[in-house]
Amino acid sequence: MESSDLNDIQASANETAEGFTARPRLAQALAAVLLLSAGAARAVEDLAGGPGVRQLNLQPAATRIAMEQYSLHNVVMVICLVIFVGVFGVMFWSILKHRKSLGHKAANFHESVTVEIAWTVVPFLIIILMGALATRTVVAMKDTTNADLTIKATGYQWKWGYDYLQGEGEGIAFLSTLDVRQRQMSDAGRPEGNDYLLRVDNPLVVPVQRKVRIVTTANDVIHAWGVPALGVKQDAIPGFVRDTWFRAERTGDFYGQCVELCGKEHAYMPIHVKVLGAADYAAWVQAKKREMAAAADDPTRIWTLDELVARGQQVYASTCAACHRPDGKGGGPVKPLDGSAIVRDDPARQIDIVLHGAANGAMPSWKALSDTEIAAVITFTKNAWSNQTGVLVQPAQVAQARP
Repeated sequence: MESSDLNDIQASANETAEGFTARPRLAQALAAVLLLSAGAARAVEDLAGGPGVRQLNLQPAATRIAMEQYSLHNVVMVICLVIFVGVFGVMFWSILKHRKSLGHKAANFHESVTVEIAWTVVPFLIIILMGALATRTVVAMKDTTNADLTIKATGYQWKWGYDYLQGEGEGIAFLSTLDVRQRQMSDAGRPEGNDYLLRVDNPLVVPVQRKVRIVTTANDVIHAWGVPALGVKQDAIPGFVRDTWFRAERTGDFYGQCVELCGKEHAYMPIHVKVLGAADYAAWVQAKKREMAAAADDPTRIWTLDELVARGQQVYASTCAACHRPDGKGGGPVKPLDGSAIVRDDPARQIDIVLHGAANGAMPSWKALSDTEIAAVITFTKNAWSNQTGVLVQPAQVAQARP
């Protein structure tokens, strides 16, 4: 045997050996991926009041309207299924039983009055039937009269503001933002928990078995307030006021999201509604009012730099970090605060921007924040990261700048 043949045999043997070595490694890698996927799937369970794992149907209803919507959904699905089976059944039966190979010849006719009437009248009757079934529910969905509680939900990029306008809790107002820890998990690409991207810092709290009217509007772009288990979904449009309502039949936590594409942080704008019993709701109202009274700081008070920075760091984390980032570097069209000339040198200009917004709404107005909160967050930005200006803004300066 020549040396070239020996070399070919050796090369072939090496390739075979490498193949047997590589395949187990590939199999091990695939097995590891499957195990990790299976572990992740097991780690996530159905979220009560929210989405379920591999959910195929609507969420369990928590209001009578949601129950009626579910019933209508089932009826319409049955009607569609009957139409599907009837139309395609006749079509396939005609194709199979009247094909040319069996000796059939195509009929030659046109302008059949009977056919024209049939395919006009039958769909019309089906539509009338479905409309009649839906009318009662649709009318009930729009009846927001005689509400026990009225709450305004204002959409911001990218959070919700709630104002209790009428009923028990009147005067309460707060912002509801994605929990900071949830955003950190998203940025790290490591989701955890059944309520991933649905947990907020301040949920909307309402009493059970009370009619709650939700008045929706928006501060910047079109948003939509929707909670599937409660059977509500209403657009929030800048300059317009829309409303919807619900009456929760049971206590618990119910989750939704902004369901109108509103910008790059659209996925980070969850809705959390906490339904409490009457006694628990009354206790929450009293606690919330005490909390608001404590937060309503005297704008004439003179704060120290350390006090304002500590307070401002909390406001920044809940209000500003989603766009400007925790490190103040910004991103994309969002300008950085770290090293910004306005932040470093111009307190009056920065107050005006926070109060009134800028860049045609790209930077929203934050008039909803108190004078102390605005002064604190501005002071924090002036003394965080590389800025370190030593400059502080007092609440009285913000109060003076308000219109």
